[in-house]
Amino acid sequence: MAIRPQPLNNRQKAAILLVALGPESASQIYQYLTPDEIENLTVEIARMGKVTADIRETIIEEFHELCVAQEFIAEGGIDAAREMLITAFGAERAGAIVDRVLQALQVMPFDFLKKADASQIATFIQNEHPQTIALIMAYLQPSQAAAILSGLPQDLRAEVARRIATLDKTPPEVIREVESVLQRKLSSVVSTDFSHAGGVKSLVDVLNWVDRSTEKTILESLAESNPEIAEEVKKLMFVFEDIILLDDRAIQQVLKEVDTKELAVALKGVGENTQARIYKNMSERAAAMMKEEMEFMGPVRLRAVEESQQRIVNIIRKLEEAGEIIVARGGGEEMIA
Repeated sequence: MAIRPQPLNNRQKAAILLVALGPESASQIYQYLTPDEIENLTVEIARMGKVTADIRETIIEEFHELCVAQEFIAEGGIDAAREMLITAFGAERAGAIVDRVLQALQVMPFDFLKKADASQIATFIQNEHPQTIALIMAYLQPSQAAAILSGLPQDLRAEVARRIATLDKTPPEVIREVESVLQRKLSSVVSTDFSHAGGVKSLVDVLNWVDRSTEKTILESLAESNPEIAEEVKKLMFVFEDIILLDDRAIQQVLKEVDTKELAVALKGVGENTQARIYKNMSERAAAMMKEEMEFMGPVRLRAVEESQQRIVNIIRKLEEAGEIIVARGGGEEMIA
């Protein structure tokens, strides 16, 4: 099956480029990619059908143009690069190349922190004002922000979480001021436009990565200090006990993806109603084996139970993102036949 003549996204182009370069060159490029990027590109390559020679040559040419443009920018800046590209490719094509390069080179505020150790960042910023900490964390990857949040003093976590949820647009001068505090130890990034980060969704993304005890503490504190935000967060979150809210088909789909021993550990920490709902969606033999497994393993540390539950929740979220299951949020969702 040949790829249809329709616009390709950047991930598809990258996958085609890697195939065109061959396994040896592709493996060298993989060394500079994150695990998520490698996984995404691998999936894209696996989905790829036949690629015509014209498409392959067009993508290689586009990649070459981007490399040339970035080299020009590094040597003389945007304006100088634009002039050289106009000479080389003409005004219209040069403008398109520069636009693509600028998008690729766009740096988010606090991007320099993304390679820093989370525990070191937590130690470095814990004496800052909670609003400052919230601003920094709102621009980081959820997994890194979650690790930093967990590393903050307990009495500070909920306040920072509340401020992440209530963040709105931040003027560039404020971002520059905050970054300057970190400039002595880390590189600084200057934003050129008003940036929008934070909000309830941002907080939920962070909480989805923290351990269960941290999540529980923050939600309880939010419920006391700001019930409205707490309710919004809960509507967007999915915890292990919420598995009973899934329909039978969705639960069965989840069970296909979950390791049996992992599930046995996770079920150690839930009530009989939740266990019964799981058993209902298993064969009688599988349910009986699950009960025997749980009885045989004896007492299990709470931390191990919470970690297993979190891994299963992550599987549920991935299935939802892939559109394979539907997770009902607060207030319910209308279904259309």
